[in-house]
Amino acid sequence: MTVVTQAVRVLVVDDQTLFRTGLTSLLGADERVVVVGQAVDGADAIKQVTKVKPDVVLMDIKMPNVDGIEATRQIVEATPDVKVLMLTTFETDSQVIQALKAGARGYVLKDSSAAAIVSSIVAVMSGERVMASAVANRVLEMLTGTATPKEFYDGMTNREIEILKLLANGMANKQIAYRLKISEKTVRNHVSNMYEKLGIYDRSQAVLYAVKKGLVDL
Repeated sequence: MTVVTQAVRVLVVDDQTLFRTGLTSLLGADERVVVVGQAVDGADAIKQVTKVKPDVVLMDIKMPNVDGIEATRQIVEATPDVKVLMLTTFETDSQVIQALKAGARGYVLKDSSAAAIVSSIVAVMSGERVMASAVANRVLEMLTGTATPKEFYDGMTNREIEILKLLANGMANKQIAYRLKISEKTVRNHVSNMYEKLGIYDRSQAVLYAVKKGLVDL
């Protein structure tokens, strides 16, 4: 583990001006970090990383243009030494997983104290992974199996999830039936059950759900 002996260079990324400038001001009061730049969205963050060369990027998730997950993916790919810490309100499980898959080193909540956020920045800089306890517990439940796929996917069975993936990838019921070696009527029954569980009515809503849950990529 690396011991941090000098102030960590931080880039703050958030589309809400008041929150971003307020957080920058709070972080500036702690000698363990120095804010070297601010960015208004993911696209701006990617540019700023090249320009100001931060050690750690505090990255909001939901932003216009390029969101935090995609920006994280591009930053980590282009500059692996830069560590990204997601900063957001508690979001859906799929966003947590997607952020970590994209290369984020951790996840802190926006309502954390400035001191807690700084501690997380320092920990990430030292090579640790950090997560807000509520998020960490949920992810651990999923990884250890105490939260079942049914709980995570709103009560859907493994077969229904499998059909949803194929449906979201543009397959017709007939093609799905052929792929899974089941009758077209069985596929229709599964789709009907799935729609009822998810409270949706058409294929486009099913695709949207699949994307939100990280089952398919757009």
